[in-house]
Amino acid sequence: MKPEQPTLAERSRIHAALGDPARLAIVDTLIAGDAAPGELAAALDLPTNLVAHHLKVLEAAGLVVRTRSEGDRRRTYVRLEPDALAAIATPALIAAERVVFVCTQNSARSQLAAAIWARRSDVPAVSAGTEPAGRVHPRAMKVARRHGLDPSGWHPSPLREVAEGNDLLIAVCDNAHEHLPGNRRPQLHWSIPDPAPIDTDAAFEAAYAELTNRIDRLVPALTAEPTRSKR
Repeated sequence: MKPEQPTLAERSRIHAALGDPARLAIVDTLIAGDAAPGELAAALDLPTNLVAHHLKVLEAAGLVVRTRSEGDRRRTYVRLEPDALAAIATPALIAAERVVFVCTQNSARSQLAAAIWARRSDVPAVSAGTEPAGRVHPRAMKVARRHGLDPSGWHPSPLREVAEGNDLLIAVCDNAHEHLPGNRRPQLHWSIPDPAPIDTDAAFEAAYAELTNRIDRLVPALTAEPTRSKR
């Protein structure tokens, strides 16, 4: 059975408990193994009464538990609760059968985004444009090759011919976002500057870097939705 997802209040409580440097240090120490409160005090050079206070806060947040030693019953050991620690990670936010990256001309940012995504996720991705250009921008192809991507099959495509009902649309430029239907869901918006007007390798590299960072943040939060059979 899949474990129940923690509520926002529970996640907030865990984040708050980790907001103190000493408590974060205790958790870091316990990642490697269990420890007695006195051992934690010695390892972190903290007074035992302060360690006791921090452990009480971590226990209340559900991050640690105490167990009695099977040897010396007077001793207790503290261990992490891995499920509680995992709860602070961003949960899956959305499910999608496919991702469609959209920009105005489908000549640079959206093409790069779809190619980067394909390297990092099993969820299929394509790209499209609200007003497709006649060709892919040469500098976009250049930066793609520099990063080991193959742009040989890239070509601008109109969004109306690409998008399907269950796609997650990600507009990677402001203009495309503002021309998408407001009631079209699901959709996301990444405000990434257009490198074409500057038309330098550095501008296209900056766009590539920001797309990569955003994709790396989104991939863990996206779950693959089972593909529906087409009749």
